[in-house]
Amino acid sequence: MRLIERDVPPRARWALEQGGLHPLLAQLYAARGVIQPSELDDALTHLLPPAALRGTGEAARLLADAMAADKSICIVADYDCDGATACAVAVRGLRLLGARKVSYLVPDRVVDGYGLTASIAERVRATGADVLVTVDNGIASVDGVRQAQALGLQVLVTDHHLPGAELPGADVIVNPSHPECTFPSKALAGVGVMFYVLLALRAELRTRGAFANGEQPRLDPLLPLVALGTVADVVRLDANNRRMVAQGLRRIRAGSMPAGMRALFQVAGRPWQTASTFDFGFALGPRINAAGRLSDMTLGIECLLTDDALRAMELAQRLEAINRERRDIEDGMRAQAFTLAESLHDALHEPPAALSVFDDSFHEGVVGIVASRLKDRLHRPTFVFAASAAPGMEHLLKGSGRSIAGFHLRDALDLVAKRHPEVLQKFGGHAMAAGCTIAREHLDVFKQALATVAEEWLDAATLQRTLETDGALPAQFRRTDVAASLQQAVWGQGFAAPVFSEELDVVQQRLVGERHLKLQLRHQGETVDGIWFGRSEPLPARAHLAYRLDINSWQGRESVQFVVEGMAD
Repeated sequence: MRLIERDVPPRARWALEQGGLHPLLAQLYAARGVIQPSELDDALTHLLPPAALRGTGEAARLLADAMAADKSICIVADYDCDGATACAVAVRGLRLLGARKVSYLVPDRVVDGYGLTASIAERVRATGADVLVTVDNGIASVDGVRQAQALGLQVLVTDHHLPGAELPGADVIVNPSHPECTFPSKALAGVGVMFYVLLALRAELRTRGAFANGEQPRLDPLLPLVALGTVADVVRLDANNRRMVAQGLRRIRAGSMPAGMRALFQVAGRPWQTASTFDFGFALGPRINAAGRLSDMTLGIECLLTDDALRAMELAQRLEAINRERRDIEDGMRAQAFTLAESLHDALHEPPAALSVFDDSFHEGVVGIVASRLKDRLHRPTFVFAASAAPGMEHLLKGSGRSIAGFHLRDALDLVAKRHPEVLQKFGGHAMAAGCTIAREHLDVFKQALATVAEEWLDAATLQRTLETDGALPAQFRRTDVAASLQQAVWGQGFAAPVFSEELDVVQQRLVGERHLKLQLRHQGETVDGIWFGRSEPLPARAHLAYRLDINSWQGRESVQFVVEGMAD
């Protein structure tokens, strides 16, 4: 692994310190491109205006007209955490603003597949709905939108995924990735897009005199859900997203959140009083995602919609049980996937530029997680395939891919589709994550085609694992209060959590839990505890380590701990 120390512009660091920031935070923020203290002001008044997001005005008028006519509105969600939170935000928000007839429908991963299909449109119409609103999907649903409109439904697409060559003919599309959208933040998650539509709808209702008594409904209670979905979907935390996440965290720490979120914190064993982005990404998010992977995302959505604490706890416990099952399945799949990947090369040779693995035992709901693990281990764009479990579709393989910096996965799939038109039945996604469906007999062609694109696009430097760090941690900041301050800040994709790096003496080391290294390190003359999760090989007596500053709590006592993330080659 190559460790690269981030550059810290001195003018920016000085300006941030002069603005009253802690010196270490000033250094960290300056290294991440923050220039002025005002950029860190997370007040809601600094959010980008809803009118700047293409289509929000038209969406607001469509929804306001539907509400005025007492029409029935059905939300079509996606089966991941972003889709679940977006659905909960849509249902809660529309009801807050006065809509009386709001329902939702979430596709089944196995039976329905992704997005608004023609069959989903027919099911929505069968519920008696008049208006169909997609959240976190729809931009690629050309046929589904066409069928919905043929059935007499008005269609509002809210999405954030990259569009294909043909846009759906929806009544309104709200998507920051729309080719004609100039919204400054292209990184909105699906839940963020829906939140912006609700802001625009409230403004439209206000102009129509809907809030005659002068008091309009507050939408900020939705921000904990917006924050959760934004972080869990691993979108880039630009300034606008960071503001929404910060506002959501602030409300959670004050105890203001949906009952289901509080219950999820409890079953995960995480204190909501010190909630962090880590909790969203590694505690709440996976438990909600587990429902969509192995069961029915309706469980996750209902958990986020209920205001009954007992019902919320019951649903959270069911999600916890499903997540434990998901972990068991993942462990077996991961081991098999590692074996398959390692068979593609030997110890003397590098892995292929891109990896694609498949086994008949794989579960299609877990392929994305396993692809991520394999990508992390071998630092290669990776696809993991499983046979479709849908009746009569066993000849199809469902693939989920994860990528590395410098390789746009969806664009790579687009090139594969152009070169081999018969291979990809459908595909979509982002730069770093994508999915596709292929026939079983085309797997070998796909493997070679993806590897060929990777060989063309990636050079040796890109294929070498690198980790950006913040340099050495000054000894005076090796304190639990500093660690707590760092944990309370907003970090995530594109605004990475601090990782320090320097030469450290390894005083003691032992294996715990069979696969983690428990360490005692000497840092600038003082000993400090450390741990390297997932590492079983012993370290040399002195090593250049990259680590996070963390707090170890044991029997009521707190102490500083270094969580090791990597070691320089």
